[in-house]
Amino acid sequence: MNKSLLLWASVSLLFTGCATRDYVHEYVQTKLDPLSSQSQALNGRVAAAESSLAGQRQQIDEVQVTLKVHADRLAANEADIEQLSKTAREALERANEAGKLVAGKLSYEVVLSDDKLKFASGKSELGGVAEAALDEFVAQLKNDDQNIYIEIQGHTDSTGSAAGNLKLGEARAEAVKRYLSIHGGIPLHRMSTISYGETEPIADNMNKAGRSQNRRVVLVVIQ
Repeated sequence: MNKSLLLWASVSLLFTGCATRDYVHEYVQTKLDPLSSQSQALNGRVAAAESSLAGQRQQIDEVQVTLKVHADRLAANEADIEQLSKTAREALERANEAGKLVAGKLSYEVVLSDDKLKFASGKSELGGVAEAALDEFVAQLKNDDQNIYIEIQGHTDSTGSAAGNLKLGEARAEAVKRYLSIHGGIPLHRMSTISYGETEPIADNMNKAGRSQNRRVVLVVIQ
């Protein structure tokens, strides 16, 4: 009898131990499952954050490349401007202030000296030589096929009064503007005139050759 009870007790303890281990396993698993889900969710957020950072780094790289391109263009434009005459730089500033710029840079300047314009002394009428030079200028513009703005600058020598030379420079610049509009087909709103008179000589006014160089019209072409 005692042996039977002992055997039954041993079997009961065995089953009880198994049940206890199963319970513990299930209990532990119920605690681990949420942690596993949270870990997976955290891993997903980390992956998304890393992907977002990678995208932001790419955008930053693209912005840096764009800024470098603009900086290089600006540096090149400034270098070009440094090579221009003082009055051409002033023309660029005036066009910029007036909102006339399209691409924002000066294209080139054309100096029509006295040997090409052949103005009579104190006069502003254009002769055949001047018209031929302006026709050549218009042809160059059409070949370039660009949306441009032109400032026409009148310069004189120092013969006569300063006030008279200022008016003469303006009259000669206006004569060029009229010709470019009527015969060259350049819209008036894409041109302006200014007179420097005798104030910006490029040669000595004390001799004939110097005065000839100072009598000129400068065409400043701005994109």
